[in-house]
Amino acid sequence: MENQMKVAVCVVLATVLWSGSAAAQAPTAADFSRHADVNEVSLSPDGKYVAMAVPSADGMETQLQIISLDGSGRSQTLRFARQQHVTRIIWSADDQVVVARARMEPLRAQPYSLGELMTSDVTGKNQDTLFAYEPDAGVRRGKRKDMGFATVVKVLDQEPGKILVDFTAWPRDRGDEKQTTSIYKVDTRTGNRQEVEQVKDTASFMFDHSGRARVKVTTDENDDPVLEYRPGKDAEWKPVPKSLAGYSMDLLYVEPDDNTGYAAITDKGEPNQLYKLDLGNGTRVRIAGRDDQSISRILYAGHDGAPFGVIYDEGKPSVQYLDPSSDWAKLHAGLLKAFPGQMVSFVDWTKDDSKVLFRTWGDRFPGAYYVFDRSTNKVQLINELMPWLKASNLSPSMPFSFQSRDGLTLHGLYTAPAGGGRRPLVVLPHGGPHGPYDSWGYDSDAQFLASRGYGVLQVNYRGSGGRGKDFMERGYGEWGGKMQDDLADAVKWAIDAKVADPDRMCTFGASYGGYAALMQTIRYPELYKCAIGYVGVYDLEVMKKEGDIKDRASGRRYLDRVLGTDPAVLKAWSPAQNVAKIKVPVLLAQGAIDQRVPMDQFNALNDAFREAGVSVETMVAQGEGHGFYKPENRAELYRRIEAFLGKYIGPGAK
Repeated sequence: MENQMKVAVCVVLATVLWSGSAAAQAPTAADFSRHADVNEVSLSPDGKYVAMAVPSADGMETQLQIISLDGSGRSQTLRFARQQHVTRIIWSADDQVVVARARMEPLRAQPYSLGELMTSDVTGKNQDTLFAYEPDAGVRRGKRKDMGFATVVKVLDQEPGKILVDFTAWPRDRGDEKQTTSIYKVDTRTGNRQEVEQVKDTASFMFDHSGRARVKVTTDENDDPVLEYRPGKDAEWKPVPKSLAGYSMDLLYVEPDDNTGYAAITDKGEPNQLYKLDLGNGTRVRIAGRDDQSISRILYAGHDGAPFGVIYDEGKPSVQYLDPSSDWAKLHAGLLKAFPGQMVSFVDWTKDDSKVLFRTWGDRFPGAYYVFDRSTNKVQLINELMPWLKASNLSPSMPFSFQSRDGLTLHGLYTAPAGGGRRPLVVLPHGGPHGPYDSWGYDSDAQFLASRGYGVLQVNYRGSGGRGKDFMERGYGEWGGKMQDDLADAVKWAIDAKVADPDRMCTFGASYGGYAALMQTIRYPELYKCAIGYVGVYDLEVMKKEGDIKDRASGRRYLDRVLGTDPAVLKAWSPAQNVAKIKVPVLLAQGAIDQRVPMDQFNALNDAFREAGVSVETMVAQGEGHGFYKPENRAELYRRIEAFLGKYIGPGAK
């Protein structure tokens, strides 16, 4: 193990020394707007290849590249369709790969699956569509007529080339929420499929080692999970007993005995905990977990191994090993030492565990993929995500904690150039708001602002994810209330900590963050000199009428839960209906074809300002949705933000 770590340290030192030799120069707006060179990497079971999802320069297509690891540099580029994206790369055999056709998620610039599965061998000569709805074209009939969403849920290691696929049928009408879910055993070489499970409801299945469904999750009329399981692999479905799980259960791994399992479980509303289960007896033993944070990542002991550790990241990132003396824990701990200032996650393994694909990332490191060969003790760099951004030109993010006015311990991040002292502050609330949370790592918005000399404050206000159901639900009905108080309390922390100039502060956010940016100036006008809303929600009554959330009954129930139903409160907490209280300069940016937060929201606020005789700066990007995806639009937005901040809290401020 010591030799392994010495090799890794040498690799890292070479990288650090090289990047540090470059002249320190602030990256441009275009540098922060470029998409990553690679979105995803997967290692073949025999360790001979890696498959990478590689976006084109303009980001309008993602191709699959198969790279040989024999040192020859041989590669094969696979295109499944023009201007299409791929994600969820899975090897079904040593020479066979499966991907999902994808669409890009603008705010994260990451692809998300459309529920269509394609497969190819490593040569690219034998490509096939496994699941999709292919329309007829004239006399040519589409091969597949799958009216639903397909996801690979398990690779059957004992049957190379075969996988289990979850297929959920599309709703028959717009409001239909009961959609048949089927599990198919699929031969990825031939495309043949066999149905092995079906339920006339929308369900999620989890499987034991041999591929038998052992846990089934549906939802009740309150959108809470309903848990069922099979105590034995041939048993009938029955309710999960409280001795196993009280509220939610995510079965992560089952040992070869098909009885001993590992699951992330919540009994009531606490952060999830990791348990070791005896499925047959319906008993469990807690092996990892914290009272204040949920588990964010699981570390597995090889290709077919049980968990050996967990990662927490809602506050200061940390690792908990189940057995620090195990070989896998030692390897992971050694890699953390070899890559100082970064976190490490294991991504893939060869079937014999001789090679490990791992990823590193940090606040000043967008990330990189490496393969570690355990037999030769060598580390091989596969690809950096954003090699044009150097750590020496980026700013550290400091995790911090503070007490809210009503006694909650809240966490956040403060990002600023090295040197300390009070700086003009940009408060950057995250979107969501329920479920997502800010975690330590590279953030393009925070880094761009810090590179221009600003301190950046990110806060996991009540209602955020990462701390369990109870903490998330503390934000229900508090969009314009206590969630805003939490942001203001974080600003007070920054002032008291002497990192923020109280006379030069602005708010900027996207989606819910855009809502919060404007609501802060209404609730706490004394704090801010300006506000920036990006694809933001500005009228809560409009939110209940427009946008894609209200299309489903579950979405309408969600809006009632999180926003409330009192018209007076909805009006009081809608920036568009309270523009007279907004006394600071405003910049609004919007995507013209946003379906989540449509133009109705932008128009409601912009029109209200116009009727009040107030001029605001605006940017509407044609062809963009919920966040800008095209690099040129992202760069233009950054340039406008830089100029706007410069006038009111930056170098040009009076």
